[in-house]
Amino acid sequence: MSRRILVVVGHPDPSPDRLCRGLAKAYADGAERAGHVVRQIDLAGLDFPMLRTMQEFEHGAIPDSLKDAAEAIVWAEHIVFVFPLWLGTMPALLKAFLEQVMRPGTAFAYPDNGGFPKTLLRGRSARMVVTMGMPSIFYRLWFRSHGIAGMRRSILRFAGISPVRETLFGMVAGASDATRAKWLGQIRKLGERAR
Repeated sequence: MSRRILVVVGHPDPSPDRLCRGLAKAYADGAERAGHVVRQIDLAGLDFPMLRTMQEFEHGAIPDSLKDAAEAIVWAEHIVFVFPLWLGTMPALLKAFLEQVMRPGTAFAYPDNGGFPKTLLRGRSARMVVTMGMPSIFYRLWFRSHGIAGMRRSILRFAGISPVRETLFGMVAGASDATRAKWLGQIRKLGERAR
């Protein structure tokens, strides 16, 4: 069954040589080959302001440069985020993007009578594909994946997106061409299965 998939490249460096861009392309290629409909957003090519107040977050308009991105998040049935681990979590550009597009009215709604917010993105799934310099098992066991766990719990699941799966690639700087090719093949297969 065909799914609507959004692939978000969260690497701030626009260089086409970045592994994150290769992984995002491999996922999209696999998904399209399997008959899924794919849209892509590359954050390095977008210009948008950072949010600075709660008032702006709750009542401000999504910047014009991100309106298509917010619409694509609502459109998607499955969202794939591809990004490098920086200081144990997502790069600031990806966090700023999520703060802009995962707002009230798009990702969740405050109830009129108080209480817990209503999730607006229920029925969608997500995958985080994360590259890092350390061994991924070390990040999982020693650091307990704290940076991406926060994204999974406090942003994606908060908005109703579930399940949220993750694929971690460690020691990327020294990875051989054969290892990188294996990773690209693995991600291409996930794209084919829309997982």
